[in-house]
Amino acid sequence: MRIIAGEAGGRPLKAPPDGVRPTMDRVKAAIFSSLGELVPGARVLDLFAGSGGMGIEALSRGAASATFVDSNERCIRCIRENLKRGGVDGSVQALDAFRYLDLYAGEEMFDIIFADPPYAKIPGDPDHAAALAKSEKLAAALSTGGVFVMERQAGGQPPGSPLQAGRTKRYGGSEVLYFFKA
Repeated sequence: MRIIAGEAGGRPLKAPPDGVRPTMDRVKAAIFSSLGELVPGARVLDLFAGSGGMGIEALSRGAASATFVDSNERCIRCIRENLKRGGVDGSVQALDAFRYLDLYAGEEMFDIIFADPPYAKIPGDPDHAAALAKSEKLAAALSTGGVFVMERQAGGQPPGSPLQAGRTKRYGGSEVLYFFKA
């Protein structure tokens, strides 16, 4: 796991704790390739941040700021270490992603929101991806012209959203969905 491009390109990142699935480098590269010129100067929110890889990649590529949100204390420590490894600064919030949105949506606006929530492992597990896609609070935190990029387990119907659905790209057992705020 590494920072792919930008000022900190090539620097290794610490892997997140066991049970946390980081975004593969090839998927991260494809996402940032599709975002292109939206990244420089962007305000970024990384929900279910894990290792912080997505937000740190954005900072390396010129994002103005990044806020990292995760409720797992081991992930919080990993994010802080990876920020040091990357030589970049960001705000780290030790909160549940939905609680963060409840508290701060609308107060803070973001140009890019990344989310890589846990996959439901057994029937009855919460579908965090569907809940995020439907979240009015998340939509309120996204600036006009902004993009919400979410990784989820592949398959199933795309979740409904107050945001405009864009493309979906499959990578093995994962898929990346893009939503836009017009």
